[in-house]
Amino acid sequence: MSLFTGNDVLAVVLGASFAAGLNVYATVATLGLLAHAHAFALPPALHLLESWPVIVACALLFGLEFIADKVPVFDLFWNALNTFVKVPVAALLSYGATQNLTPGLQLAASLLGGAIALTAHGSKLAVRTAATSSPEPFSNIALSLAEDAGAIFLTWLVTRHPILVAIIAAGLLVLSILAIRYVVLALRRLFQRLESFLFGASRTA
Repeated sequence: MSLFTGNDVLAVVLGASFAAGLNVYATVATLGLLAHAHAFALPPALHLLESWPVIVACALLFGLEFIADKVPVFDLFWNALNTFVKVPVAALLSYGATQNLTPGLQLAASLLGGAIALTAHGSKLAVRTAATSSPEPFSNIALSLAEDAGAIFLTWLVTRHPILVAIIAAGLLVLSILAIRYVVLALRRLFQRLESFLFGASRTA
């Protein structure tokens, strides 16, 4: 019996999309490994995920991201580039997960999945931008490790308790939106102070 049917569909879209927003390669690799180990059944539209070429490719990309995502400043460029991977993959996962629904609902699910992944990724990028200003590298490393673990844990948990993951993901989405808003306001205030300082200095000179 496929996990992605019945009342669990929306819960799976929420949980898997948020996990993909944190680390898409870990999410896809975890789904593929769990399905390959017969821990749960993927719908036919997503059977490609449990093939070894896809699992190995995602595992290698996860290894690359594991290193790149922990280098201050470079991680911002890496995460910005991965925006063009996470959102489409989350949308495709959501589309495949809802294959038993009508085409209109499938399209709505894919848009929802992409939006959730973009929100999760946006909050990650916003928090990383704020953390990069710290002189020590440990905050970036700690955040990256937490994101990696969170993506894997949420992906595993959604195959066991999708409703619980939906509740967790909904709460994390609210926190993500608040985090984005807080960081944007903080950066705006910082730039305003910097502008005032520079123009004030030029006038006194």
